[in-house]
Amino acid sequence: MELRGTTNNKDASSIFKSIDWTTLLLYFIMVVYGVVSIYAATYDFDHASMFSFSEFSGKQFMWIGISFLAGLSMLLIDKRLYEAYAYPIYGLLILLLIVTIFVAPDINGSRSWIVFGPVSLQPAEFAKFATALALAKLFSSYNFVLNKSLGNYLKCAFIIGLPILLILIQKETGSALVYFSLVFVLYREGMTGFVLFIAACAITFFVVAIKFAETTILGIATGMFSVLVIILLIAIAMLFIYCKSFILGRNVLIGNILAAITAVILHFCDIQVNGYWYFGAVYSAMIIYLLVSMFKDNLKRIIITISFIVGSVIFLFSVNYMFETGLKSYQQKRIKVALGVEKDLKGVGYNVNQAKIAIGSGGFIGKGFLNGTQTKLRYVPEHHTDFIFCTIGEEQGFVGSMAVLGLFLALILRIIFLAERQRTAFGRIYAYCVASIFMMHLIINIGMVIGLCPVIGIPLPFFSYGGSSMLGFTILLFILLRLDASRREYSY
Repeated sequence: MELRGTTNNKDASSIFKSIDWTTLLLYFIMVVYGVVSIYAATYDFDHASMFSFSEFSGKQFMWIGISFLAGLSMLLIDKRLYEAYAYPIYGLLILLLIVTIFVAPDINGSRSWIVFGPVSLQPAEFAKFATALALAKLFSSYNFVLNKSLGNYLKCAFIIGLPILLILIQKETGSALVYFSLVFVLYREGMTGFVLFIAACAITFFVVAIKFAETTILGIATGMFSVLVIILLIAIAMLFIYCKSFILGRNVLIGNILAAITAVILHFCDIQVNGYWYFGAVYSAMIIYLLVSMFKDNLKRIIITISFIVGSVIFLFSVNYMFETGLKSYQQKRIKVALGVEKDLKGVGYNVNQAKIAIGSGGFIGKGFLNGTQTKLRYVPEHHTDFIFCTIGEEQGFVGSMAVLGLFLALILRIIFLAERQRTAFGRIYAYCVASIFMMHLIINIGMVIGLCPVIGIPLPFFSYGGSSMLGFTILLFILLRLDASRREYSY
């Protein structure tokens, strides 16, 4: 690869000529839309100016100004410095996350905010762009190929996992979850889809096991029974599709059908069938049969199916333990409320229930600007931060809600477009990191507001009130704009 030129030979005007103005325009529309929504959410009929520092909107305007100046600074920095100092920047933010654990005050059970007088900053928001830079630096290393060795996977896991661990220690689960979105970048760079498949299975097993834990079938919880059946069906499908063995798949399927018929006959004969013994016998017979077939016919792929079965069963039986001991009581309640297991409308389910009422009351075109009652009368807590989407849904209705979702869709698709036109691995990986982070924030925040996800405190980028999130997202995006503006300086 040949370097055609450097930013030292370019002035600022040439950079701004090359910038992606479509992305920049979307950014401006979203921050303005967001601050207007914050003003609407916190308006208390005293006719204060939107720009007054006594209003949250005025403070947000200040943060927008600071963020935009920071963004301009990102554009004026030599693009090569981002790659050259990616690891030091990552190390600095990791150090800041460690310091935060010890110096941050306890705010609502979390130690994730560093307080500087009247200003509070959350380092986890800034660690996102640092982690994205470090991951991009790793992939742009000489001769680095993700699937080349297990060590490369471990390096990626370390870069992504370290900030997750530190943020979890700060008891900020929501922010930590966002970093898992970077796994999608690995998938784009060649990671097998089997990993995402396992992750989807784990989530499904967890949800089903917890949601249907109150009733029983054959003496075991309905959720556990259902998951054990699902595991069997997936294992059979893997034999047909992944192992490409029709005979094995057929024999295991017939064996399970015969076992189920036997259990039904015993039930009608008033012979009680214990679910644990039933599935224990079925799974043991299946695994023994697959092991014998593997050694007999030298079908090495069967070991993947066996590993999936054993791992899934172990995970399933550890779900309750992890749920009861790994989560705080309020976190357990939030998950149960989100899954519909419990209805705590006056407790942890209050926010979501009021959010649904607010959004539903907006109808198709909404109640009009500043005419929302649920948010104005403070029925929805955090309506200017994590639940800002409620104000939009109530005052602007379905039309306004779809407009916001449309803006995010346009931004994410545009970022993906920028990623695909990058001429370096560093620029491409960083761009996909940015897209993944925005996508995760959008999915979790909207899902949280409408009750599809537990309430875990995730801001809606550029809309939720907060200086750390505004500044962090702006830096994240403007670094991408700087890298993209210089893409023509590289040729293959």
